Amino acid sequence: MGVEIEVIREASQELVVAFGRLLPQLSSSAKPLDFEAVERIVRGHGNTIVVARTDDEIVGTLTLLLFSIPSGIRARIEDVVVDTAARGQGVAAKLTRHALRLAQEAGARTVDLTSRPDREAANRLYERLGFQVRESTVYRFAVEGQ
Repeated sequence: MGVEIEVIREASQELVVAFGRLLPQLSSSAKPLDFEAVERIVRGHGNTIVVARTDDEIVGTLTLLLFSIPSGIRARIEDVVVDTAARGQGVAAKLTRHALRLAQEAGARTVDLTSRPDREAANRLYERLGFQVRESTVYRFAVEGQ
């Protein structure tokens, strides 16, 4: 399977359909996205949507967040998902390597990501790519009504 990696510059119906198919494979609580939601994400300040595409369709996606804080430019990888039919073929590695290059070109000092412990294959991939487990406590505050 030939896979091309590209950065999405504009929202499209193709991307809406791809997110509709891929996001439920990542999270059972992910809400469907309409065109306007996808457009807000694509145009979001600091957001870079990276997709993996075959001749037929988008088979994977990743969101790279770049942001400046007083200690430097930081990057974060979020929502990495590859279609079940395309898993095990190096798609996630290609997406992640591309995002790492983009972060480096932007001058990011670090690139962070999180992955649930039960995502064993994903965790092995991130370690193979050079990510290191960081001793940290992650806090989450649930905003009511969201």
